[in-house]
Amino acid sequence: MRLSNALVCAAFFGATASSTYAAEDLGDAEAGKAVFAKCKGCHQVGKGAENKIGPHLNGIFGRRAAGLDGFSYSKSLARAGSSGLEWHADTLSAYIENPRAFASGTRMSFGGLKDPEDRANVIAYLRDFSDNPQDIPEADPTAKGTDHSIDPAILAIQGDPEYGAYLSSECTTCHQIDGGNEGIPSIVYWPDEDFVVAMHAYKDKQRPHPVMRMIAGRLSNDEIAALAAYFNNP
Repeated sequence: MRLSNALVCAAFFGATASSTYAAEDLGDAEAGKAVFAKCKGCHQVGKGAENKIGPHLNGIFGRRAAGLDGFSYSKSLARAGSSGLEWHADTLSAYIENPRAFASGTRMSFGGLKDPEDRANVIAYLRDFSDNPQDIPEADPTAKGTDHSIDPAILAIQGDPEYGAYLSSECTTCHQIDGGNEGIPSIVYWPDEDFVVAMHAYKDKQRPHPVMRMIAGRLSNDEIAALAAYFNNP
């Protein structure tokens, strides 16, 4: 959290970039169509797709999270989108592996696809319904050994709000302590768990903001818990 005010503000107002890795063969789209059968109860994709319990998934690649007009998203996913999250192969893979760990508070009740091959295949299938998908840089979502869940012991940490107040000065240089969200998303009055999950998504480099990744990477679990406790009731 020891960053210059100018650096933090400049980075927050700057554009966020998606992954710069070269495009990879994501998987077998035909096999992904079969995997997508698990998603059909809530999502449609393809010609004539409409919003159902969940938003339609046409044009998902390169779209800001919670960025589809006409659908009411959960507050947690809307916050992630406001913070710069876009849907690409790497972020989609992380989300569908464990939706509630990636975006605590999401209304998506699906338990997740743990098999990386299934994730790669269904992402390849969804990619066929996005405009010019060959032009979108992707990260390979098939990498093994990832775990985007949060250790329950971390979520159980009781943060010290007084310590959080001490740590918060760099945050409040840009984020408004009164809850305003003009230009920069509000971070106050979040449930503690939402705040902790979001910060760990930056630590794990699943959310794209480079400065937030750096800030989160320098914070201990206790410091994140303290900030969560403070901002929940500043």
